[in-house]
Formats: sequence, C-alpha cells, structure tokens
Amino acid sequence: MSNNSKVVVIEDEESISNLVCLYLKKSDIETKQYFNAEDALKELSKENLPDLILLDLNLPGMSGFDFLKTIKEKFSLNMPSVMILSARDTDEDIIKGLGVGADEFITKPFSPSVLVARIQANLRRQSSATAKAEDSIVFDDYTLLLNSCVLKKGNAKIPLSTKEYEVLEYLVKNAGQILSPEKIYQDVWKVEFGDITAVAVYIQRLRKKLESNGKEMYYIKTEFGKGYIFNKDCIQRHEN
Repeated sequence: MSNNSKVVVIEDEESISNLVCLYLKKSDIETKQYFNAEDALKELSKENLPDLILLDLNLPGMSGFDFLKTIKEKFSLNMPSVMILSARDTDEDIIKGLGVGADEFITKPFSPSVLVARIQANLRRQSSATAKAEDSIVFDDYTLLLNSCVLKKGNAKIPLSTKEYEVLEYLVKNAGQILSPEKIYQDVWKVEFGDITAVAVYIQRLRKKLESNGKEMYYIKTEFGKGYIFNKDCIQRHEN
C-alpha cells in the first residue's frame, strides 16, 4: 500500500513503538513516534493532522483517555481516526475508549502484521469516504475529485496546476475516445485558435506525474496522426 498516509504512534514502550513503526514503514506508511501524550499534543495542529493515531492508554502523565477527550474538543470535525492499542482489555475500558472517540480497540499482545492490516483497512475506508463525499472518478490507485478539482493517489494529493487538472479531467471524462490536439485545445482552453502545441506540453507533464509505474504512455496513450486517448480499462468507477 503506497499512499503516503501518515500514522502517529503514541506508545511509551519504545520496543513496541519501534516494532509497529517498522511494520508500517514496510507498508509505505509514514510514521511519527511519541512516547507521551503531551509531546504529541504540542505538535498536532489542523495543518499537520495525521490520517490515523495509534494510541496506548497507560501513558506517563496524561492518560490515553484524557488525550482522546482533548483532541476531540480541539479538532472537532477534523479529528483523525484513532485506534487504541492497550493491554487493558476489560469491557469498561473498551466501552469508555470507543465512547470518547476511538474507532477501534485492539488489545495487547498483538500480531504486528494483523495490526498493520487493520490500519490499512481503516485508511482505505477513509479514502473511500472522502471520494464518495463528492463526484469522483477512480482509476487504478487514483481518485479524481470533480467538485474540489483535486487528484489523489490513495490519501495523498497529487499537485496539479489548474490547467493540468482541466486537461486530465477532460481526458478522463472522455476515456476511450481519440481526441485530437485541436479538439482538446478548443474544449479545454475555450478558444478556437491558438498555440495547440500547449496540449502536448500538458500531456507530457501529466504523464510524468501519473506514470510512476514505469509503463510509458499507460494512462494517456498516443494515437499517432490522430491524437490522445485515455486508457478506459483503468477506470474502476464513476460516482456522482
């Protein structure tokens, strides 16, 4: 799973924290470690919230329960997903943890590989919920959010200029059709005459940003002498 997702691990036992982070990094998930809740609170802000927080309950200083209550008040609707990882396994602890804002409660000891699988499932649900919140087109690992004019790969936003986005949206919406440079220029630039070599420039830019899988012209194919065609087979669904 390569999606540039970010997980914050708040765990005071360094060996456990290191083990979890090792497994997450092997799955291409970015991690940040904290050994107490206070340090995590100092650095967390609306601008740098992670996609998920893995939280122990028995922490030095502020408890995991108090941390949960604090971030729920501080971030409200922007609160990241929280998974509790704790040796405390009574019904009361589980009910309390879920009641104050956690999404899942996982007890120790645990299987690192199973834990990572559950984290990945949580991140996929988040990505799916984001895509379904607005009109979207999904192709392979990419999601084109049509209302906000954003391209994402997994949870990571792919930087596009306004015109790059407009060209990509036009190609994707017309997937499977051969589009001449003149047609693309007229429909995207909204002018009948101009420098249509701009189309080739933007196609090249998009290929560099999309085709990291090493397949040349995999998404945007060239029909020589005719124009360009977006690979219709890549598109998984179109939701609105």
